[in-house]
Amino acid sequence: MMNSRTKLEDTETSLLSEYASFSSKSKGRLKKEKKCELRTEYQRDRDRIIHSKSFRRLKDKTQVFLAPYGDHFRTRLTHVLEVSQISRTISRSLSLNEDLSEAIALGHDLGHTPFGHAGEQALNKIHKKGFKHYMQSLRIVELLEKNGKGLNLTFEVKDGISKHSKGTGPIVNKRIKIHTLEGQVVRLSDIFAYFTHDLDDALRSSLIKKKDIPLKLIRFFGDKHSERISKVVSDTILNTLNNKYKSVAISKELEHNLVDMRSFLFEKVYYNAAIKVNFEKAKKVLIDLYSFFLSNEKVLREFYKFKSGNYADDCCDFIAGMSDDYALEIHKSIFIPKKWSFIDFKI
Repeated sequence: MMNSRTKLEDTETSLLSEYASFSSKSKGRLKKEKKCELRTEYQRDRDRIIHSKSFRRLKDKTQVFLAPYGDHFRTRLTHVLEVSQISRTISRSLSLNEDLSEAIALGHDLGHTPFGHAGEQALNKIHKKGFKHYMQSLRIVELLEKNGKGLNLTFEVKDGISKHSKGTGPIVNKRIKIHTLEGQVVRLSDIFAYFTHDLDDALRSSLIKKKDIPLKLIRFFGDKHSERISKVVSDTILNTLNNKYKSVAISKELEHNLVDMRSFLFEKVYYNAAIKVNFEKAKKVLIDLYSFFLSNEKVLREFYKFKSGNYADDCCDFIAGMSDDYALEIHKSIFIPKKWSFIDFKI
């Protein structure tokens, strides 16, 4: 009798584009495993990511605003969910493998530090090997999760996770060879998500006013969050179809406007003095913690038992995995003096 996974694989073959990544043709996992009877390989990867500890910690990690007052500001977790939603919409419309896009999107930021990119800058500065969140995401799924066993994800998911980041580099970078169109979808969806929701949060916080946004960007992307999402998604679908799936493509007009929007956000939001002052403090917290633990292994082992074989890497892994609040509490317990009292009530 045919199992559920086989039916799903047959459905992929009959419904998806010839350019899609079929789960039955995955390059597989580093460690061979018996296949699941219910789920395809990419569905299995998605589930492993969602059930991981690293994924749960994203709910308490900064996206842009550090410890904001208000319930509606994005966190790192809501960011990856928005990337996932955009990726799935594009992939579904292009008849690509939605499950693969979803798995890559949900896993792409597992390695992000507390305090967003400020934390990443701090660890990159002090850790001898440097620090990049996308490589830390790969390290997590290959090694750190499940006490050194890793998640043993498929090649295609790991490839997409490790190549999603753009920083301030080109939006479309042909030198980065992503092996699947679904991975290319996620790479673009990441910037689509963060420019729209970071702009939305900046307006909500009154960090910027609507009048501060260049008029040409409003005219191009639209006046509302939903209009901006629709604009970039529709452009991507149309241009990918037009170039016959040679790559996941966007128009030159969109690319130029994305560059201008990103520049605007860096100048007016990410480097805004009101945010930067807290981020400098946050960076100091992580630098203090790294320096302390590097010289106090006995104390680190009270918190973090896993040993990778390189103690400096263990210090970096532990700190990178912290939530914002946990980092602040550990820093407080180590560096802030406690009141001494001679009173000892025994009841």
